[in-house]
Amino acid sequence: MTAEAGDHSRPDAPIRDAATVIVIDRSDRRGASVLMGQRGAKAVFMPSKYVFPGGAVDVEDGAIGLSRPLAAATSAQLAAEPREGSAVTPQALAAAALRELAEETGLLTGTSGTAPEGWDHYAKAGLTPDPSGLIYMFRAITPPGRSRRFDARFMALDATCLHGDRHDFSAACDELSHLHWVPIPEARALDLPFITEVVLAEVAALLRAAGDGPLAQPGSVPFFDNRGAAPRFTRIG
Repeated sequence: MTAEAGDHSRPDAPIRDAATVIVIDRSDRRGASVLMGQRGAKAVFMPSKYVFPGGAVDVEDGAIGLSRPLAAATSAQLAAEPREGSAVTPQALAAAALRELAEETGLLTGTSGTAPEGWDHYAKAGLTPDPSGLIYMFRAITPPGRSRRFDARFMALDATCLHGDRHDFSAACDELSHLHWVPIPEARALDLPFITEVVLAEVAALLRAAGDGPLAQPGSVPFFDNRGAAPRFTRIG
């Protein structure tokens, strides 16, 4: 058994809070697409896998000024099931999600205003980040024995919330390659982490529930809780 698969001879890596964004394009009547990119072959965590934009929450994310609040139901569910040792807030998770989306894809969602310090993508566009369109839909904690562990909250965002051209990735960093909009059936055929396959099924359920209407916060959110040796599955909400 490899260390990545579960070598418990070494101390477990600390669990870091993280936020991931599943941007959904519903403009094609043939079916919805999601924005994905491929991690580098030499990446320490999930090398060569296709993933959604996202990453760890930074300390500064908790103090970021946002143009609008999260939806009340979304904020309440993000605050549920706190993890011992973590003081992360719903606002910090939302800010991290939008920051990572901007850094990894160059795509923004915001209103006219002053950008937070250090948010160069938003500053150039004259925008303040707007998290009000985020929908919390999944949570998973990386199992013990991995080189890196995250308490990841997955949030959906309708592509209609994006500012500018959703196909322009010219301002993206080089963390993800092959950024493109992938029809959901085709996404399942990519080289995906297991948890991403599970999230895609939840995306399909979210779309069925929405129909032709707006994406809405689900009444409960699946949670794969791997804090301890025994995995636990529950629903938040």
